[in-house]
Amino acid sequence: MSRVIEGKPAQIRMAVTVLLAEGHLLIEDVPGVGKTVLAKALGRAIAGDVKRIQFTPDLLPSDVTGVSVFNQSSREFEFKRGGIFANIVLGDEINRASPKTQSAMLEAMAENQVSADGQTYKLPQPFMVIATQNPIEMEGTYPLPEAQRDRFMARITMGYPARQSEVAMLAAQAGGDQLSSVRPVTDAATVAAAIQAVRAVYVAPVINDYVVSVVEATRRHPDLRLGASPRASLHLMRASRVAAALAGRDYVIPEDVGSLAVEVLAHRVLPTVEAQVARRDASGIVSSVIASVPTPERG
Repeated sequence: MSRVIEGKPAQIRMAVTVLLAEGHLLIEDVPGVGKTVLAKALGRAIAGDVKRIQFTPDLLPSDVTGVSVFNQSSREFEFKRGGIFANIVLGDEINRASPKTQSAMLEAMAENQVSADGQTYKLPQPFMVIATQNPIEMEGTYPLPEAQRDRFMARITMGYPARQSEVAMLAAQAGGDQLSSVRPVTDAATVAAAIQAVRAVYVAPVINDYVVSVVEATRRHPDLRLGASPRASLHLMRASRVAAALAGRDYVIPEDVGSLAVEVLAHRVLPTVEAQVARRDASGIVSSVIASVPTPERG
């Protein structure tokens, strides 16, 4: 993945972390910085099924989940699966679709299944939604409500590449689209087994207490009018397990929690008007929360 996304190792690592933690990823940034490439490269690297749904104002919920169609030959209704049936689903510019269409993804994201016409259809495993939003051109868009943003385990921004990385990208692209050069390094079954293995990573009671202390601190912070939810505690714990596993440990340490807190919590909290006027953003406030919560001592 690093060969086609120059100079973004932290973003690539977070995408892999969210995949192994059974979560979903929200990418917010300006156009042309590699949001779509990140999703496609991840899908190619795991030899998984990748589908892209371009969200537009006229997109219907059935376009996402699927629809029952009457088969003239069999005289029965057949369910035609929508774009959500894939290992990696890229929801491009999700804020351009209506709230009704946005909410069609909620059941799939929460329960890994789709319900239609009284039937329940399981989604392939592993399953991950990578949704993108552009912070510009807000005309005709429907911003994700806070309740739906809470379904995403983490939010990242790609950011503009460093000068050297952008020069290297131009040189690499001279030979054609580099995305086609990404070769699978594993398959969906192996990733599913890795997800099961991550669940065995040990989380000590003191670490669980630390996670809850961090989340509770966001609910009491004077600069926040909405703190993080209990789902945020669960997501932060799951992501910390993956961080420990990627570091070669079978147990979680406080540094795992602290390194992921901003990406996992910042999109779930709402700064007060006074904080916004003072130009204190959610990421900075969450960073201050981490600094203020005492770190558990190692026994």
